Amino acid sequence: MSLERILAASVAPGRRPRPGFAQNRPVNDQLDAPDLALVQRAVDLVRQRGNGSANTVAAAARATDGRVVAGMNVYHFTGGPCAELVVLGMAASEGLERLEIIVAVADGERGILAPCGRCRQILFDYQPGIRVIVTSGGAARAVGITDLLPNANRWSAASGTLPAEYPA
Repeated sequence: MSLERILAASVAPGRRPRPGFAQNRPVNDQLDAPDLALVQRAVDLVRQRGNGSANTVAAAARATDGRVVAGMNVYHFTGGPCAELVVLGMAASEGLERLEIIVAVADGERGILAPCGRCRQILFDYQPGIRVIVTSGGAARAVGITDLLPNANRWSAASGTLPAEYPA
């Protein structure tokens, strides 16, 4: 499958975008060459390392300095880590404090996946300015994590759970 088809693929065919999706703040939803290269990195990783059972999703993220980290999920019935969380750990191990964009791609040519609820919350808590590449209306676009988790409460080790607008 070509990168163009991966970009347009939707894991749930026939599913409609949520009304008002990504309208609560302006976003630049155009994917530029570095964003497309990031998607390609995740596609290549899932094709090379995806095994259809324990490792079925690859994610890649780009830091504000341009470095890219990638990783695979580890499926387990107890709730092993999603690929996005593995990437957060990889970024921490590389000393990357700020990630600007992330994407996850499923094996079997299933295309780009939006983060699950747990990953959305963790991305919001640890990388509140990150953009996420998702598919919506048959096209890939980058949206802010706050668009995927509106009205969220923000958690921190120091303060616990606070409304997002509360200064940390």
